[in-house]
Amino acid sequence: MRNELIVVGAAVIRDGHVLAAQRAAPAATRGRWEFPGGKTEPGETPAEAVVRECREELDVTIRAGDQIGSDVPLQAISERLGRPTALRLLRAELLVGEPRPLEHLALKWVDPSRLRELDWLPADLPFLEPLGRILEADAQPA
Repeated sequence: MRNELIVVGAAVIRDGHVLAAQRAAPAATRGRWEFPGGKTEPGETPAEAVVRECREELDVTIRAGDQIGSDVPLQAISERLGRPTALRLLRAELLVGEPRPLEHLALKWVDPSRLRELDWLPADLPFLEPLGRILEADAQPA
């Protein structure tokens, strides 16, 4: 869809764990967990946006990889902005730096068996199953 706004999330994976970020704001979602990321800017690809967002939010350099799962419609944001909006999760490889919570309350490396223990934002929940499969496959010996 041409007019669709894509909000990107980064599934930063390291050693069979994925990075989860605990929201600081707004108050309604403070303390809940999400994948770091944000809105794409005009003329920016989702991969470029997720690299920029991780630099801004986590002070790290990542490489964006494949999409995980399907886009998740963000109805409330769509209604507020007056245009279709969807969340897209991209696999990310940490290249430089150790993630720091510049815009979040906390960060946590989560293994696949504990993914569902966090209080995730509703939009992130559909990604947990496909992400869990990826983490478990990555943990299998070659």
